[in-house]
Amino acid sequence: MIKDKDIAKKIAELLLQIKAVKIQPSNPFTWASGWKSPIYCDNRIILSFPIIRNHIRQTFAKQVVDEFGKPDVIAGVATGAIGIGILVAEELGLPFVYVRPEPKSHGKQNQIEGFLEKGSNVVVIEDLISTGKSSLNAVTALKEAGANVKGMAAIFSYEFEEAAMNFATNNLKLITLSNYSTLIEQALNSNYITDKELETLKDWCQKPSEWLN
Repeated sequence: MIKDKDIAKKIAELLLQIKAVKIQPSNPFTWASGWKSPIYCDNRIILSFPIIRNHIRQTFAKQVVDEFGKPDVIAGVATGAIGIGILVAEELGLPFVYVRPEPKSHGKQNQIEGFLEKGSNVVVIEDLISTGKSSLNAVTALKEAGANVKGMAAIFSYEFEEAAMNFATNNLKLITLSNYSTLIEQALNSNYITDKELETLKDWCQKPSEWLN
């Protein structure tokens, strides 16, 4: 769920500008899941552009506080949201932890890295949401560690129906700075894609697991 359409358009514009999002329907990407996709989003590229990085940091922090109140801790989901999460925590002057997909197999076998006091109010930061499974896995780990998870905030969501169902099932509120429908609309308006490519992108989002498979 995006909170502000103007912010969503601006973030989409910035992601396209720095090529954090690449759209190439004629030469699809293959995701780790095996899905074929006409689009690829790598929000870690944001970290390499200081002006844009600072804009997103400030916007992100404000939306977190507006939606969830100021938490005790910011948690980033490893690995993509570690850098972004630290920026948000720094902007708000809060402690930061990050959550691995699973506990380490050696050492202290931590899944959560950093100091997390039981009962802490936590907002989880993600760089992007696809199905939401890995994000919600991090939430489960935080809850098992005694955290009170207030919700999750992400830069971008693909708006898959599966993700909406997963978050609803887990009764977790999700807000995003921008989303897929806003991004492809912005891409069309800036002549980044054609009308034909827009239709392909819409079709893919309806059934991404079946597209070209």
